[in-house]
Amino acid sequence: MKLWEQHTCLPLVAAADIAELTRYPLGSYVSVNVGFSPHSKAVSTAHCVDFRRKALDDGRFRMVEDGEPEGLITLAFDLEDSGPIEGDLSNVEYFYDLGVRSMLPSYNWANAAGCGCLDTEDTGLTAYGRDLVREMNRVGMLVDGSHCSVRTGLDLSSTTTRPMIYSHSNFAALWEHPRNITDQQALECARTGGVVGINGVGIFLGPNGPDEGERRVEAMADHIEYGVELLGIEHIGIGSDYSFDHEDFNVELAAHPEAFSEEYTRYGPLQWVPPEDTVTLPSLLARRGFSEDAVAAVYGGNFRRVAGL
Repeated sequence: MKLWEQHTCLPLVAAADIAELTRYPLGSYVSVNVGFSPHSKAVSTAHCVDFRRKALDDGRFRMVEDGEPEGLITLAFDLEDSGPIEGDLSNVEYFYDLGVRSMLPSYNWANAAGCGCLDTEDTGLTAYGRDLVREMNRVGMLVDGSHCSVRTGLDLSSTTTRPMIYSHSNFAALWEHPRNITDQQALECARTGGVVGINGVGIFLGPNGPDEGERRVEAMADHIEYGVELLGIEHIGIGSDYSFDHEDFNVELAAHPEAFSEEYTRYGPLQWVPPEDTVTLPSLLARRGFSEDAVAAVYGGNFRRVAGL
């Protein structure tokens, strides 16, 4: 059974160690972030080139466009904000050619494309944002609503002509947090044929204590079960949002709380579900009554379907 990890994060620095991704099982598909709101086209390009070179030099990876040999980790990239597009729609195809297979319009706060989940005024997707979605549809890049506002997410689902995703978003009905999505957002995503990827971030699950690792995995399973009951088995996947640079992220969070909000900072240091725990989800779901086919759909089949692989 092959894991499809729709979103994880390496340090966005030249010293990033691509070998950290081999903590996921060989044969997995792993999408790695290569930029968000502060980053330019040039910076995100450098991350794509650097990660690609390191992966191919390592020998345990293949790039997403290179077929699917057994025993290798398939590496793709994602953008957590449309900022690196720099307002030029031709850059969507440019980044697709570099291996970026999904992008979300806005990261937490409003930008030229739309609003973020932390904005107090939600005006939704802009005209430019709608053009961006149409270009992503044309190129074949997945439209991602994670970190976007409620209205922006709903506008994405009504604008896209291809299945959209929430690559790493949990359900507000189970844990109320502005980063979690409403049932309406999830239902509209499913209506497009899309998939909601459940993440393993403590503050989006509830249990965020340093000694609550087992509870976090159980909470991921709770969100998976809830999503399956709400949307159907074909619309739930995994996007753990594991941060391989979690110590640096927590330092950044403490040093620049204004870039996030109290909803991020008031819980103390963020905790994540690591790859070693993410891979225990199949056995946990089986114990909860999921069939082998159902587990396979959540663990990788659903995202594989919407990606066309």
